[in-house]
Amino acid sequence: MLKKSLTGFQKSSSNKLGIPISSVLSASKGSIPIDENYNSWLVEHPSALSFFDQMMKEDRGKKIVVFLDYDGTLSPIVDDPDRAFMSDEMRAAVREVAKYFPTAIISGRSRDKVKEFVQLSNVYYAGSHGMDIKAPLRPVRSCDGKSHTKAHDKKGTEVVFQPAKNFLPAIQKIITELEEKTMKIKGVRIEDNRFCISVHFRHVQEEDQEMLEEKVKSILEHYPEFHLCWGKKVMEIRPTIEWDKGHALEYLLDTLGLSTPNNVIPVYIGDDRTDEDAFKVIQRRDQGYAIVVSNVPKDTKASYSLYDPSEVLAFLLRLAIWRKSSSSSRPQAQILGIGD
Repeated sequence: MLKKSLTGFQKSSSNKLGIPISSVLSASKGSIPIDENYNSWLVEHPSALSFFDQMMKEDRGKKIVVFLDYDGTLSPIVDDPDRAFMSDEMRAAVREVAKYFPTAIISGRSRDKVKEFVQLSNVYYAGSHGMDIKAPLRPVRSCDGKSHTKAHDKKGTEVVFQPAKNFLPAIQKIITELEEKTMKIKGVRIEDNRFCISVHFRHVQEEDQEMLEEKVKSILEHYPEFHLCWGKKVMEIRPTIEWDKGHALEYLLDTLGLSTPNNVIPVYIGDDRTDEDAFKVIQRRDQGYAIVVSNVPKDTKASYSLYDPSEVLAFLLRLAIWRKSSSSSRPQAQILGIGD
């Protein structure tokens, strides 16, 4: 068996941020065993921790913007989606990164649910795979006057961008039908993500999964404006619009006034196939870092990899430490008017 360690991170392991990192190191001290296939895959998708110094050296002086998936990236994949809690150490690391760089959480969950998990006020939240975005108020360009809407909150200080708002009534009808038609299938769980629907089957018996899929597809036959996607032990029902995590990434960069690719470095970290849309955007821009979180070889457009959420934590800590110790004066997030 080959061994994979947090190369380079231990060099910067002094706790300059006041965040406990012993849990990160204890998880990796024994090294992570990997097989030959994974090692070969790493040649094409090297560790973002191992190449951290090189990445930062190449892009010194440019504006870094951080994008993070939630499940499987900031929190482990768990049997019960309602218990996918992020650790206090991860929350502290994300908070620290957001002090220095504009930071957004882009998740398939509802925006409110992600915010409930993350509990930070200095990050952007994009729920429903980017179909529900909340960001500080600033001039933005609407992509489609008919389906893309903006609304101010009660304080008038934030804007909500919802490209699938017109689909809400149909989504609620689909949820009702799903609950009625799947109620006798043991282990199924329907999750309302507001602008999309997750049908979790992790606890459904294997012999019942085909029947569940047939029932879901039979419902969607009456809703041609929706389509079915697949995730990790989950079927996802989404409106058929030209919008995904890649579009959300571009929208947020534009909202921040950072759409010019020459001096802006988006860093996107995610583990799911839905994150591939964002990876493709970074690949097309030819500027930035697409980092996939995976402990198995997989097809991906990402250029770099991290093994699991503990390595995501290590990367975020190192990014914050690097920025704090750099010679630049003010954090980018403060320059853009973002922060606690």
